[in-house]
Amino acid sequence: MIDTVVLDLGNVLVRWDPRRAFAGRLPARDTEAFLVDFDFMAFNHQQDAGRPWADARVDLAASAPEHLPALDLYVEHSADTLAGPVPGSAELVHDLRASGVRLLGLTNWSAETFHLAETAAPAIGLLEDVLVSGEVGVAKPDPRIFALLTQRFGLRPERAVFADDSAANVAAGSAAGYDAVLFTTADALRADLAARGVALPRT
Repeated sequence: MIDTVVLDLGNVLVRWDPRRAFAGRLPARDTEAFLVDFDFMAFNHQQDAGRPWADARVDLAASAPEHLPALDLYVEHSADTLAGPVPGSAELVHDLRASGVRLLGLTNWSAETFHLAETAAPAIGLLEDVLVSGEVGVAKPDPRIFALLTQRFGLRPERAVFADDSAANVAAGSAAGYDAVLFTTADALRADLAARGVALPRT
């Protein structure tokens, strides 16, 4: 019996593309050097886990100062990285609310930029609450964030579906006892939930 659905946000409810911060502002070769060669995703994960952007800049100035212009652009234009709702996600959120299940969010997101999320995807505001990694200082797939999720909201993991677009996060959610599913599309998640007995209208 599923009584709770926990949703990741980035690329589940809201489209996130870091390249959008640099489009028309930074040469393509410099963008790729920052995002790929430097491994921006690993660098950004530390902000998701609570490191302030100011501290990140200090660290970057010491380790790879050639990427400071790219970092400054990313921070200044963070809103541009959010490309609106994931197709079908808003309708799914509305239908889940109508079904009567608890609806929560669990996101890896900097505490300093999380305020941008709901503007880009208003359905986020329909969730009961969101556990934001940057606010609690620990990020998926660290098992501690799933323990905190369970404790904070009084969940029974075996009665909760957790959906995320990261296979590593799905594996961590499953290890924590959640019925974890890999998100690909809103329609696929709708089918996954229906198969688990969540009453949803068909698309």
